[in-house]
Amino acid sequence: MTKFDAIVLGGGPGGYECAIRLSQNGLKTALVEEAELGGTCLNRGCIPTKSLLHAAELYHTAKGSSDFGVDIGDVSFNYEKIIERKDAVAKQLSNGVGFLQKNHGVTVFNARGTLLETQKIELSTGETLECTHTILATGSLPANIPIPGIDLPGVVDSTALLDMKTCPEHIVIVGGGVIGVEFATFFNRLDVKVTIIEMLDRILEPMDQDVSKIITAELTNRGIDIHVGVKVDAIEPGLKVNYSSVDGSVSGYVEGDTVLIAGGRVPNTQNIGLEKVGVHMNKKGFVEVDGLCRTNVPGVFAIGDMNGEMLLAHVASGQGLAVADFIAGKPAKQLNLNHIPSCVYCSPEIAMVGLTEEKAKVTGRDVGTGMFNLSGNGRAMTMGENSGFFKLVYDKATEEILGCHMVGPYATELIAEIVAVMECEGTITELGKAVHPHPTVSEAIMEAAHACHGNSVNAPKPRK
Repeated sequence: MTKFDAIVLGGGPGGYECAIRLSQNGLKTALVEEAELGGTCLNRGCIPTKSLLHAAELYHTAKGSSDFGVDIGDVSFNYEKIIERKDAVAKQLSNGVGFLQKNHGVTVFNARGTLLETQKIELSTGETLECTHTILATGSLPANIPIPGIDLPGVVDSTALLDMKTCPEHIVIVGGGVIGVEFATFFNRLDVKVTIIEMLDRILEPMDQDVSKIITAELTNRGIDIHVGVKVDAIEPGLKVNYSSVDGSVSGYVEGDTVLIAGGRVPNTQNIGLEKVGVHMNKKGFVEVDGLCRTNVPGVFAIGDMNGEMLLAHVASGQGLAVADFIAGKPAKQLNLNHIPSCVYCSPEIAMVGLTEEKAKVTGRDVGTGMFNLSGNGRAMTMGENSGFFKLVYDKATEEILGCHMVGPYATELIAEIVAVMECEGTITELGKAVHPHPTVSEAIMEAAHACHGNSVNAPKPRK
């Protein structure tokens, strides 16, 4: 029986980064992964979808290049090559993770691991490993919504859709969350007919209402059919998707050649021995943890999607690094989830951190907002991407930044500035006094801070 100081079960972003940090901290570490290193994010989620979206955006930009004085004639796309490049990018990154594990002295086992005891893990190869610390990082899986007809050919989840080699002509997307909106953007950019069916009263419901409103308008203007406040009753052969409102007052159907079930994700906690060692899980199957990802079982930690705190790769990574330092006896601080950014890679891009305006107001604070429309941003105008806004939510009494919501080019990159300011407890005034380079989209952050005080010089006077 091989013994380690720590064993990480699951090689996604949280798991593989935790394993490396453990090794850097001087612990003999093993990483157990049954599939490709990099997990869902790298192989079946974040990275593959961004590769697809980038290809679709290039195609869309090329088609509109004549608006900028660049004539390139007829433009077409090769869907099979788009998929091939997506696979090549994922494989290269996965191989890179393997190199990093070896380079940092982590022992990798390509096998499925199951907890036999708190400190013993049995591999599908028959080998048994022993350790002092166990870090669970098995991630999540696409949710299987109980809809009649969900098993019909052509009805797929996000993983199966990524493996399709042919481009659909009309895709019906069940779910208007992040996954649904990103795939809707991808296919719409490739001139595919897209229909979104969402049970809630708006798409991207967790986002600020102003964000949801403008993205709904943008997607609708681009020809995407959006049905909100309705649920799918059944999918019939021929991929006829029947839907109706919750109260039954509205009903209809739509037919496509592909149906994507984008109804969220569930924890990957089944059949890995959690019940055997007594790890507590909630009713939804997520592992219950404290602020430092400790389970109720001493020596067993659970990081990333499987603990349900926030199903984001960077949260898993942050938790993994914190746990690795805690195990090594180094200072470790739990993540402040109010300072975790979320991004949607649609067009225009969306990024947010902290509270929405609606949630901030229910805290009882005296809440203010400042918004700057990108129609007044020179860089956005030069790119022809000036649809969107940057919005700050703050406490009027203390000037603490409570949240930020961005819609526009580079939003997913620029949100990191607000995260840093919030983490350092910067104020609206301090953010506004930081001189931003011109011409850049980042100036909209400074202008939104000025708008909080009603003195943005690049926006019309606020209405009284």
